[in-house]
Amino acid sequence: MKKREFLKTTAKATILGATALAMPSAFSLAGTSEKKLFFEISLAQWSLHKTIRAGELDNLDFAMRTKKEFDIDAVEYVNQFFRDKAKDKKYLGEMKTRAADNGVKNVLIMIDNEGDLGTLDIQNRTKAVENHYKWVEAAQFLGCHSIRVNARGKGDSAEVAKSATEGLRQLSTFAKDYNINVIVENHGGDSSNGTWLMGVIKGVEMPNCGTLPDFGNFYEYDRYKGVEEMMPYAKGVSAKSYAFDEAGNETKMDYVKLLSIVKNAGYTGHIGIEFEGNYDESKGIMDTKKLLIAAGQQV
Repeated sequence: MKKREFLKTTAKATILGATALAMPSAFSLAGTSEKKLFFEISLAQWSLHKTIRAGELDNLDFAMRTKKEFDIDAVEYVNQFFRDKAKDKKYLGEMKTRAADNGVKNVLIMIDNEGDLGTLDIQNRTKAVENHYKWVEAAQFLGCHSIRVNARGKGDSAEVAKSATEGLRQLSTFAKDYNINVIVENHGGDSSNGTWLMGVIKGVEMPNCGTLPDFGNFYEYDRYKGVEEMMPYAKGVSAKSYAFDEAGNETKMDYVKLLSIVKNAGYTGHIGIEFEGNYDESKGIMDTKKLLIAAGQQV
């Protein structure tokens, strides 16, 4: 080999070697190292609620978009976006088929606006519980493992806790026969107090009644303490996000610290991206995914 050719070959090899050394971080954000994470990533439909409400995305296309745009293969539905279809097996069948066709797993359905499970009025509480039955059946049909519910009620916290315990026990008893979990999110009111919520869950005393810790829904309560309290009963985790700094970190919470709490609890299931920021939803979802991967690799 001539000297000039040797120098060109050597220089080229040096550049390729330097490039290879720089690639791991880029690959990790692109998703190639997600298999090394202790958890799996899912996408909560609420992350695209503005897009859906604007008529730019149909519920039936959610699973396909999740896979094709974000390269995420698990979804968490929100009942608000198909609230009149809970008993429509043809429609649910189409949802199930489209998810399967795209290699997407249906994880859970988040249930809202079906009544307060912790209301002090016995008749209204029974009605609220029964309103959730159709969603238990829909979740089973879709292949989900859980429905997410709210433990709400008005009145004295201790009385609401007692009512919520009774309501959740009644619903969990029904859901047990369908092999569906009833999981409660810290979602405002008393439920955003970790101590209060765990008292309720422990009081239900049923293995299919658990929690869905949300990183962002603690208001006058320490989020890290709350997540740690909820994790022993967690059957899902919600990675809430709002905004990110130049380094890609969430500005309101420490993801490394939160994921360390999740990992230390022995959790290995799905962590759902739930972006609620005031900018483009698609970008926010990808920003959250990148942070989840980067932070997950550090714990």
